[in-house]
Amino acid sequence: MGLTDLGMIMGGLALLLAGAELLVRGASRLAAMAGLSPLVIGLTVVAYGTGAPEMAVSLQAAYTGNSDIAVANVVGSNIFNVLFILGMCAAILPLKVQRQLVRMDVPIMIGASALLLLMARDGRVGPLSGALLLAGLAAYTGWSVWAGRREGNGGGPSVADAGRGRIRGMIIATLTAAAGLVLLVVGSRGLVAGAVALARLWGVSDLVIGLTIIAAGTSLPEVATSVLAAWRGARDIAIGNAIGSNIFNILGIVGISALVSPGALTVAPSLLNFDMVVMVAVAVACLPVCFTGYSIARWEGWLFMGSYGAYTAYLLLRAAEHDALPVFSQTMATFVLPLLALTVLAIAVQKRSGS
Repeated sequence: MGLTDLGMIMGGLALLLAGAELLVRGASRLAAMAGLSPLVIGLTVVAYGTGAPEMAVSLQAAYTGNSDIAVANVVGSNIFNVLFILGMCAAILPLKVQRQLVRMDVPIMIGASALLLLMARDGRVGPLSGALLLAGLAAYTGWSVWAGRREGNGGGPSVADAGRGRIRGMIIATLTAAAGLVLLVVGSRGLVAGAVALARLWGVSDLVIGLTIIAAGTSLPEVATSVLAAWRGARDIAIGNAIGSNIFNILGIVGISALVSPGALTVAPSLLNFDMVVMVAVAVACLPVCFTGYSIARWEGWLFMGSYGAYTAYLLLRAAEHDALPVFSQTMATFVLPLLALTVLAIAVQKRSGS
């Protein structure tokens, strides 16, 4: 039975990745035909497209009443996107960040993270909160598109794109995106069903599965997109994809999941009191790293990745109720976290004095 469930998880992930690739390719082509700039495409279309696996999984989980997976998937993915993906990209090649990108999108990511924590104080995210989150996503997307067009960087449809060729291109792009959506739906069902069954078999909670296996698995499109962008020198797209995906995860995925969930999305106390706080702290940590000097150095990338390793180790120890958990928690609270905070503060002071 365990092998069957594992096969469903792997098959679901494969379909999710294939579906995300088709969706991003088709949607990016449609956006380019609409005259959006590459940066706006990276922040919205590509970021939303690579966030489609999280959307599919969370919606499926919310609709079937597995709120722990629906919310934990978003929280875990957001932590993964910043600490692991940005960390890996910076470790490969130091990231230079555009000022316009960081001055608007990072604060919005922090605000959205804090807003979700505030909304979930009573242990639930209801339909009204979901509608407010979706309204925020619509406003953010509309502002991004308006700002991109105002700068005059959009490609815009050219004369060569006019006529039958452009219509044929739009049809192909639409069919490609639609095929991606179909694969995402099918893959999400297999992934959620397999993960829930495996969690029951191994005695692991849905919460831990959502924060680790599903969160990392559904973030693989962001990993591939951001790492490839960093490797090719498109550093603003690398960081924009990760930050844009985080904004979409909270405003879009949690928003829609709260609307389709029977009653409301329930938030586990451990998720509310620890993991969501970590998500907000990770978002805030981007401020001194990105705003001062508008860059992320290699060693800062390794620091991010090490922090994600420590967070994952804590989750596994907590799930297993291991004897080492009290010592590990005490060490993290007394030494590691204060040292990390001082390091981030030192980064800000050093970059500010050198600018």
